Amino acid sequence: MAEAHAEILRSTGGNPPPILDPFAGGGSIPLEAQRLGLEAHASDLNPVAVLINKALIEIPPKFAGRPPVFPGLVEERMAWEGATGLAADIRAYGLWMRDEAGRRIGRHYPKATLADGTKATVIAWIWARTVTCPNPACGIEMPLVRSWWLGKKKGKEAWIRPVVVPDSKHPSRKRVEFEIEHAATGPEVDGTMDGRRGGVCVACGSVANVDYVRSEALAGRMGQHLLAVVAEGKRRRLYVAPTLEQHDAALVPRPEDSVDGDLSTNPRWFSPPAYGLTAFADLFTNRQLLALTTFSDLVMEARGHVLSDALAAGAPPGDRLESGGADAEAYADAIATYLGHLGSKLADWLSSVCSWIPQIEGVRDTFARQALPMVWDYVEINPFSNSVGNVVGHFDWIASAVAAVPANGPAPTVTQQDAASHDFVPAVIATDPPYYDNIGYSDLSDFFYVWLRRSLREVHPSLLSTMLVPKAEELVANPYRHNGSDRAKEFFEDGFRRVFARARDAVIADFPITVYYAFKQSAVGDDGAASTGWETLLDGMIRSGWRITATWPMRSERGGRMLSVGTNALASSIVLTLRPRPDDAPTIDRRGLIAALRDELPDALRRLQQGAIAPVDLPQAAIGPGMAVFSRYAKVIESDGSPMPVRAALARINEILDEVLNEQEGDFDASTRFAIAWYRQHGYATGQFGEADNMARARNTAVETVKREGILSSAANKVTLLSPADLPEDYDVRADDRVGVWEVLHHLIASLERGGVPAAGAFLAEVRERPDGAIDVELVKELAFLLFSIAERNGWTKDALAFNTAATAWPDIVQASREMPTSPGEQASFDLGEG
Repeated sequence: MAEAHAEILRSTGGNPPPILDPFAGGGSIPLEAQRLGLEAHASDLNPVAVLINKALIEIPPKFAGRPPVFPGLVEERMAWEGATGLAADIRAYGLWMRDEAGRRIGRHYPKATLADGTKATVIAWIWARTVTCPNPACGIEMPLVRSWWLGKKKGKEAWIRPVVVPDSKHPSRKRVEFEIEHAATGPEVDGTMDGRRGGVCVACGSVANVDYVRSEALAGRMGQHLLAVVAEGKRRRLYVAPTLEQHDAALVPRPEDSVDGDLSTNPRWFSPPAYGLTAFADLFTNRQLLALTTFSDLVMEARGHVLSDALAAGAPPGDRLESGGADAEAYADAIATYLGHLGSKLADWLSSVCSWIPQIEGVRDTFARQALPMVWDYVEINPFSNSVGNVVGHFDWIASAVAAVPANGPAPTVTQQDAASHDFVPAVIATDPPYYDNIGYSDLSDFFYVWLRRSLREVHPSLLSTMLVPKAEELVANPYRHNGSDRAKEFFEDGFRRVFARARDAVIADFPITVYYAFKQSAVGDDGAASTGWETLLDGMIRSGWRITATWPMRSERGGRMLSVGTNALASSIVLTLRPRPDDAPTIDRRGLIAALRDELPDALRRLQQGAIAPVDLPQAAIGPGMAVFSRYAKVIESDGSPMPVRAALARINEILDEVLNEQEGDFDASTRFAIAWYRQHGYATGQFGEADNMARARNTAVETVKREGILSSAANKVTLLSPADLPEDYDVRADDRVGVWEVLHHLIASLERGGVPAAGAFLAEVRERPDGAIDVELVKELAFLLFSIAERNGWTKDALAFNTAATAWPDIVQASREMPTSPGEQASFDLGEG
């Protein structure tokens, strides 16, 4: 970074340009600029994104180096570097809010009474939505439950048993009570509700189809039952059957001044409106609304305390934050801004769209994905507990983030502007653009905006002036907003080209712009063409006069997402670097383009494979070097004289990627080549011996030879490749007289699955210690890439996950192998490459 700063200063005569993100993709680039001491700008139409960026990159430098004003904190340390004083006040006033809220509404969160009569703090209440059984002879209030399981950890299994009993108030009717069972066998039938087929009555077995459930809900006849209470125990969850006290504690009046606003009717992202939950307030129980409005009201009360304490500490009043102030009034607004974010964080965990995860005995928050689903058995957490989603935990997250951000140098500027009409100054541009039609940013942001506006309208009156997030100019291809997918595509393309055309006029020629993208090719058609999202992104850049010069995979997503093979999420972000294409760029014909691609792509793909790129991300990463060839030309002429579109160029890149991967087969030993061919046809399923024999002979080996190598089983005229799970645990690779790359990869995967990276590293060290030195370990990684592509193309998700995980973990496995002792007191010193 220091070298980058020096280069910018040299090339601009000591007057560095601003770092600009026209789409305000989360603040990461302005933060990097801040570390360099450069001016940074970000703009966005979405006030939620603007407010987050202000909290991350604009406010901390404004108050950097100042001590906290909360009474008693300033004496805790001699110096308050960066934003640590700001963070200390956020935490202190946040705790005041928690304590004050507890005094006001804590009585509505009673402790649970355990079987021995002792009390325990409740973590969560688990509820189920209900409708009346459609069978007139039954008429029971039937619970709609996705799963009866509470806990699935071995030795701690717990689940809910529904019991049908006479209704004491109505002797001719029945009702359902719920008991807690602790048995590994589990319920006979796991749940009563399937979101596609409907529900089943636990009393009479009648089916309430989805249409019936929906009609009952739309008519206002959907209720709720308390299923179970989850309490804090010693290193474990305690599950308690519902009681009248716990049920009645939730029966609070609905606050009259909660939040306004209706949910979007786009069914792709919002399911609740189809069941009568049409307003944002409908997504919360009355008790949840009471908690959220209480914390929201306390934000401005806390601001008053901050102002008084700042004035008492000697700060002048000054202007408000929105007017550019930096004294007591502005500081009180700044602290209130962070306290206001509690409401949006708390709403994510305190809604009736949260659900229980029995595998981890924890809560899934509202936005487990970028959508609002309909949840039938939902979780209501206790914000005053010590468990997930609690208030103190949220403030710790916020304060820790603020304390960690770089707060040196000039304060960046965050503005609410339309990137398509933004007047760019000469700048170095880095951005993370919207992902075509994949995410409804503004529609989904409304969930948080309604609470932020309620809490902070007085602090940010201009930013939070609209009832909901502005949507008309949002640059996404939303067919529900533009009367069809064609018009939505046209809207996105036109806006995208305008943004990049304006950026081209303002960019400093000495520096490339960087575009971050973490959206996978969602589909590849019969012609090999990629998804509309990537096609439109690239087309907009190239038609605006840019050429792509490089692609870098960047590990940016959390580790759990690396397992999302087959979804539209990448484990890496892809960073495209762009420079203006010269006005006199040459043209080329289709044959010349393909020749150039075949000449340049193989080396580029090998470099990607040798880096830290995951197999699941290789097709996306390969677009960069491929489009670098395509975009260097002013035009590529098809055989009929028409210009080649980006879609066709992407198809050619995908074809050559397949060619390169297939050509790598020639690098492997004969048995591995046979196994690849057999796997491509059969996977780990059984096939005929005759077919296998012909395939093996064509590769200069034999089925019996491959069988002796431990790759497959052969009996009764049938042949089956052995999967990693089928391999013996006591295998000694050093004692095996004949070892191939296929066998090594599969044993490595088995070691990884059984003992993690250390076990895989130990196995790789043993491979390298073989006296014949016959295995090139880099070929093991290449094989993982190749097999992943085969498995993904065939829809073998489990196999694809295994190959992707092995290749992704390769650098860690290599490092672990280096740390394995070769003999007592010695460390392995062999070189396995950089991975």
